[in-house]
Amino acid sequence: MLKTFLIYKLTIIKKTMSWSSNDNNSPWGKKPRENRKSSSNGSGDSYGDDYLKSFQDKLKSMFPKNNPTSLGLVVVILLFIWTLSGFYRVGTDEQGVVTRFGEYVRTTEPGLHYHLPFPIESVFKPKVTKVNRIEVGFRTSQSQFSQTPQTRQTPEEALMLTGDENIVDLNFTIFWIINDAKDFLFNVRNPEITIKSIGESVMREKIGQTPIDPILSEGKSIVEEDVKNSVQKVLDYYQSGVLITQVQLQKADPPELVIESFRDVQRAKTDEQRLRNEAEAYRNDIIPKARGEAERTIQEAEAYKKEVVAKAEGEAQRFLSVYNSYKTSKDVTRERIYLETLEKTLGRIDKVIVDNNAGSGVVPYLPLPELKKKINNNSNSNNEQN
Repeated sequence: MLKTFLIYKLTIIKKTMSWSSNDNNSPWGKKPRENRKSSSNGSGDSYGDDYLKSFQDKLKSMFPKNNPTSLGLVVVILLFIWTLSGFYRVGTDEQGVVTRFGEYVRTTEPGLHYHLPFPIESVFKPKVTKVNRIEVGFRTSQSQFSQTPQTRQTPEEALMLTGDENIVDLNFTIFWIINDAKDFLFNVRNPEITIKSIGESVMREKIGQTPIDPILSEGKSIVEEDVKNSVQKVLDYYQSGVLITQVQLQKADPPELVIESFRDVQRAKTDEQRLRNEAEAYRNDIIPKARGEAERTIQEAEAYKKEVVAKAEGEAQRFLSVYNSYKTSKDVTRERIYLETLEKTLGRIDKVIVDNNAGSGVVPYLPLPELKKKINNNSNSNNEQN
């Protein structure tokens, strides 16, 4: 059977070459003028016939008519070679996905493996550790005349509407790797276009919910993280086998036509913030002082209040004590009060004591005020000396 098939193929090739030598009957039309001239002498056809004839003779010698042993040996050798074609090697950065008649069978790890030869089983070996990148809003290309990559903007992807109805020119890059080789090969037809479409859609949604100021300043990291998580959630829903490693904002600026006006607005906002900070600093300086003064006044009032109340309570308590003593012994209390009153009254004036029993002669006089002053002067001089 194999011999018959090969002879049949050679016969078709021979007929094709004979058709090419005939200008009128050739299925490809007439030959060029120089080709017809070269074939007019018959040398081209005879050369092709001799080559095919010699090849047929060699092929017939390999398949003798009366030697089935040689034919079986050739079949065994071909079968052995076909069997060895099932060995394959998976690289360290790859995963092997084996299919049987197009249906998924198994996933193999790096190393040497075997599958049933083609066309029964086939193997796909996607690189699962390679970090791929997708650019949205711009494209980079390497020129053969320059070592620096050239960047080309795509406004239809870059211009987005913010939450406060401003327009921002935004470029970002999505970095991704293959997380599951089976899902990556069979669940998504064009992974790069799918990831790019999902990333652009999620980014437009996030920018449409965010004012322009955080996008242009400190809010970039929050936007990147939220977009990364949202894109990953959508890809997991479709079981794409893709893991988003990073979403990086390359540029976030106002459109070029209004960038100068926008910078003026930003400078005005900066001045406003500076004046507000100065006012806050002045307020933080004045208010604590005022609060301290108010607290000091309150404390002084509280102290005066406690002093007055304590004195009043002491006077009342002293009056009650005297009254209770008076109730117990009225005569003694009356005399004590009389003496205390005289002491308070007479203790502040100069006094002259006259004894009525001293007779009518010389009046005895005791100079108590002078003695008191002399005693006070002596005590003061002693203190200065000490």
